[in-house]
Amino acid sequence: MIAIISDVHGNYPALCAVMGDIDELGVKEVYSLGDLCGYYSMVNEVIELIEKRNIINIIGNHDHYIISNTECPRSRSANVCLGFQKNIISQQSINIIKKSKKKFSNHMLNMVHGGWRDNLDEYLYDVNEDYFVNLKGRYFFSGHTHVPLINYFNTKTYCNPGSVGQPRDGDWRASYALLDEQNNRVIIRRVNYDVDQIAANMKNNGFDEYYFKNLYKGIRIGS
Repeated sequence: MIAIISDVHGNYPALCAVMGDIDELGVKEVYSLGDLCGYYSMVNEVIELIEKRNIINIIGNHDHYIISNTECPRSRSANVCLGFQKNIISQQSINIIKKSKKKFSNHMLNMVHGGWRDNLDEYLYDVNEDYFVNLKGRYFFSGHTHVPLINYFNTKTYCNPGSVGQPRDGDWRASYALLDEQNNRVIIRRVNYDVDQIAANMKNNGFDEYYFKNLYKGIRIGS
């Protein structure tokens, strides 16, 4: 089996819980669909763990905002969090993020952060088979929406694994995907984690609860 994670967004306790679940299942191959950066306050810890585990990371839009020193064009809340991260992120972490791939594919997998028309910033809340007609691969994975989704087509499968660090589907638990290629199925896994731990870290770093209370409900900031 292969594990696919996405949108950790500096939520280190959530990532640790997910990696613990992956290890318990004996899964050795793990990919990240990006956005290790953004939103929560333990970005260096997240990036260091991804590097330590030799996990390939595909660059996300928040990762791009960090290394290009730009801002999100549509969210003041995101930019407040990015501003904090830009001040505390280590040069080592920046160098690791700069090694991220724009996309990843092999004979079986085809993965991006957003979509295949815009790798960084396309939102795929729903897709049909026609979208993948001219794309090579058997299993397609993208993140960015923070909402888990699986579509089985005739010869291809699409999955959004949801978000490890900030789920937005009304379920507070961290979300990731498992690909069982032998049985041609994809599974969404939900993992409990200590939300209080990241909430306390945010508070200790000067953030109002507005920026983390959403984690207890599995919704976006401000919803």
